[in-house]
Amino acid sequence: MKRNVLFSGLAVAAALSVTPVYAQGCNATGTVGSGGSAAAGGTSASTLGTAGACATDDGTTSSIASGGSAATADGKAKSQTKVNENPNQLRAQSKAQAIDKGTFSKSQTKTRVRDGELESSTRTMSHVPGQKPMKSTTSNNSVLSQQ
Repeated sequence: MKRNVLFSGLAVAAALSVTPVYAQGCNATGTVGSGGSAAAGGTSASTLGTAGACATDDGTTSSIASGGSAATADGKAKSQTKVNENPNQLRAQSKAQAIDKGTFSKSQTKTRVRDGELESSTRTMSHVPGQKPMKSTTSNNSVLSQQ
């Protein structure tokens, strides 16, 4: 019995020493994203990116995510993602490419948060030798909007 009382006392003491932190509401918010896929022959490539921001009285908090993948039946495939942060902006870029004997598919997505503006764009391309290349571009922009 003494042991249970001592344990309970420690739990109460630990709980009293913690300072609560409350979530702060956003004064302005924004989200953006883009993505795309390309496929030709036995190749395929896809990329996507998304970002969000929340402006509060204490400053702006941003998040960013990006990724990609590539596949081929009998060739080479590669993908890479880079995320860069500095005091002025948050930026991510993903590239994916698959090549199989002249047939290829590639995709690239760039996403950025800077000065309350959010941007994301994706470019894709696929090509089979002897045929016209297939290209696509998508882009989305957003500015932090007041709530």
